[in-house]
Amino acid sequence: MSAPPPVTLYTRPDCPLCDQARALLDALADDLGFAVEAVDIDRDRGLRNRYRYAIPVVAVGGEEVARAPIRAAALEVALRERYR
Repeated sequence: MSAPPPVTLYTRPDCPLCDQARALLDALADDLGFAVEAVDIDRDRGLRNRYRYAIPVVAVGGEEVARAPIRAAALEVALRERYR
C-alpha cells in the first residue's frame, strides 16, 4: 500500500493566515494520517504569480481543496473525504 499524498500548503513568510492554516493542518495530520508540505510561493515566479493574492492555498495530490479565506470546517470535510 502506498503512502497517502501529502497536503501541500502554499504559503509565504510573514503571513498570519498561512500560520493559522498550518496550525489547522497540523492538528488534522495525525488523525487523518497525512504529511504537510509547505511551499514558499516567493521561491518560484510561477507560483508567486498564480497564488500571490490567494494564499494560503491547500492542495492534495495537486488538486486545490481550499484557498483564503480558509474555513476550518470545510477544510476538514474536504480532507476527511480524501483520507478515509
